Amino acid sequence: MIITVASRGIGAATAKLAGTMGYAVCVNYLKNPAAADGVVDDIRSNGGQAIAVAADISVEKDVISLYEAVDAHLGTVTALVNNAGILERQMRVEDVSTARLQRIFAVNVMGSILCAREAVKRMSSSHGGHGGAIVNVSSAAARLGSAGEYVDYAASKGAIDSFTIGLSKEVAAERIRVNAVRPAFIYTDIHADGGEPGRVDRIKDTIPMQRGGHPEEVAQAIMWLLSEEASYVTGTFIDLSGGK
Repeated sequence: MIITVASRGIGAATAKLAGTMGYAVCVNYLKNPAAADGVVDDIRSNGGQAIAVAADISVEKDVISLYEAVDAHLGTVTALVNNAGILERQMRVEDVSTARLQRIFAVNVMGSILCAREAVKRMSSSHGGHGGAIVNVSSAAARLGSAGEYVDYAASKGAIDSFTIGLSKEVAAERIRVNAVRPAFIYTDIHADGGEPGRVDRIKDTIPMQRGGHPEEVAQAIMWLLSEEASYVTGTFIDLSGGK
C-alpha cells in the first residue's frame, strides 16, 4: 500500500491501521522525515512491514521515483490512498492569488491523478496486473463550499470527486475499484495550516453530532473501502462529517 503524506493526521492513522491488517506500507512524506520514521517504527514494532519514502507528489518525476522505490522494496502496489492535500490561510476568493491556486491544485488534483495513473499501470489486468483498490481522500468541503474560508480548496476536492467517479468507470472492468472518503471537521493539523488551529472546536456545535471527528475514524472507513468486504463497491463516497 502507498499512502501519500502518511506522516501525520489521517494518513498516519491509516498507515498504522493498515500495518496491523497485514499490508506492507509505504509512508510517503514531503518535509518531515522524523514524523514519517515514527510511523514506520510504530508499524514495525507491531510486527508489520513499512518504509518511508520522500516525494513531492505534485512533481511527476517524484511520483515515478516513489513507485519505483515501492516496486523495489515492497513489491507491486495493490492499494493506494491518495491522502495528500493542502490548504492555505482562510481567505475570500477575491483575495486569492494565481500562485496559491497553482499550489493547491498541483498537490490536491494533479498529484492525486499522477499517483492514480502509476497505480493503474501496475494494478490493471490490461497491463498484466492482478487488480487493486484506490481510495481518494476528498472532503465534505466539495459539497459544502467552504465559503469565506477556502473555496479554492473546496473546488480542488470537487475535482477529486469527479475524478473518482470517472476513473472508477474507466477501470472497473480491469479489476480496480476506486472510491473516496469525504471527511470534515477532523482533529488534524490541517486547520493550523488554514490559520485557525482550533477551528473544529469553534464550529462543533453546528455539527449534528455535536463533536469533531478523529483521524482513526476516517482510517477505518478507508480500510473498509480497500477491503474485500467492499468488493462490489466502486465509484462511491463515504461522508465522515458528523452529519453535516
